[in-house]
Amino acid sequence: HSATTMNFLRRRLSDSSFVANLPNGYMMDLQRPDSSTSSPVSPATERKHLQPPQPSHSSSTGSSIFSSISSAMKQTTQAAAGLMDHSAGPAPPAAQKPKILLVIDDAHTDWAKYFQGKKVNGEFDIRVEQAEFSELNLAAYVMGGCMVDMQVMRNGTKVVRSFKPDFVLIRQHAYSMALGEDFRSLIIGLQYGGVHTVNSLYSIYNFCSKPWVVSDDPALLRVSTAQLHRRFLVLTESPAHLPRVS
Repeated sequence: HSATTMNFLRRRLSDSSFVANLPNGYMMDLQRPDSSTSSPVSPATERKHLQPPQPSHSSSTGSSIFSSISSAMKQTTQAAAGLMDHSAGPAPPAAQKPKILLVIDDAHTDWAKYFQGKKVNGEFDIRVEQAEFSELNLAAYVMGGCMVDMQVMRNGTKVVRSFKPDFVLIRQHAYSMALGEDFRSLIIGLQYGGVHTVNSLYSIYNFCSKPWVVSDDPALLRVSTAQLHRRFLVLTESPAHLPRVS
């Protein structure tokens, strides 16, 4: 039945006399989509469509995140420009690592009390480690300084420590003719590790043999001889026999 109706409409619309009798603009209205032919809506539904759309929860969440990011960026920019309020005061400075002073001396002198409360350049505390040559071992590195191993007796208790000294004060002889009293290898290790000392490690090593120091410089040898004759009465040796004075 629908096919017959469609064929009828085609024949009628193809008739020029039928189309001529139609009202003006009728065919244009047929070609235009007519929104009025849609299903009728109730007045309540129509008012609902006229109301402005409410923002969704996701859009409000996104707006909140964007606001937080903008605030953080603003604070960062103000801090970089020095515009933020620093009334709370700067954070306290971190504690500086103390400088280690190795004193090579016997236990009769307590060197720690002489450096108590002292600071290097008014900034670094001084930590004193005291031991004798016989209580030390060390490993030296060209670029890494010295690592010293110390084993000492304190009030009957054996104390073992390992540390890297920043400075060395030597108050003992590094060489003696007694058995086991040659500590020149420790002087060489400190020199190899570039540790600062008083006096210089070069002079300490050379003075392990005082005749070597004097004989190394002829001018020093002449000065020493002249000083000896000027300060003391020196009898010139003579092969002649001197009678005993009674």
